[in-house]
Amino acid sequence: MGNIKKNHTIPKATAKRIPLYFRYLKTLDESGVKRIKSKEFSKMIQIPSATIRRDFSHFGELGRSGYGYDVPYLIQVFSNILNTEIEKRIALIGVGNLGKALINNNFRNNTNLNIVVAFDANPELIGTTINGVQVEDIAKVGEIIKKEAISTVIMTVPSGKAQEVIDSVVEAGVTAILNFAPRRLRVPHNVQVQYIDLTTELQTLIYYDENYNHPELETI
Repeated sequence: MGNIKKNHTIPKATAKRIPLYFRYLKTLDESGVKRIKSKEFSKMIQIPSATIRRDFSHFGELGRSGYGYDVPYLIQVFSNILNTEIEKRIALIGVGNLGKALINNNFRNNTNLNIVVAFDANPELIGTTINGVQVEDIAKVGEIIKKEAISTVIMTVPSGKAQEVIDSVVEAGVTAILNFAPRRLRVPHNVQVQYIDLTTELQTLIYYDENYNHPELETI
């Protein structure tokens, strides 16, 4: 395979798709698929094959005409790209069942990603500690985020409350938001929001299982 291109700016749209590519490549690898063509990958993740080839080209010659792409090699490439070497201090907003699960996991496979504080409006949760993370009053979210110099938050609050919370954290200096509510939010152009819609993710998983989890998909 060719050398990986480094130290160059890639399009924003391509950068947003890298985690998606990485996730599905891991799924393929775990299913025993070691080689895949852009057409097959396109059907699986619902992104045009031309877009996939163009995105991959930003990182060098990752595949070969007629052969396709080596799945383990792509995983290595995108893992290196996504890996951060700088500690990211993260705030979690919304300590329901999903929030508690995220705190208990707390990115145990990446020591540079750390949930350092959580926020909730439930008086029974405020002041408690979960897996070493203190739960603070949501009313203090702006104050504490500024004090702790946090630029990244994970939100698991209901859609109806999300915009109000977003406005508060953006004003406090947050520029990266992972939102588990599917409703689109208004943010300044310098703030990046990634939406996780669990219903859509499950539908995609079922589609993959029904259409691509079978022996006809080439494995070597």
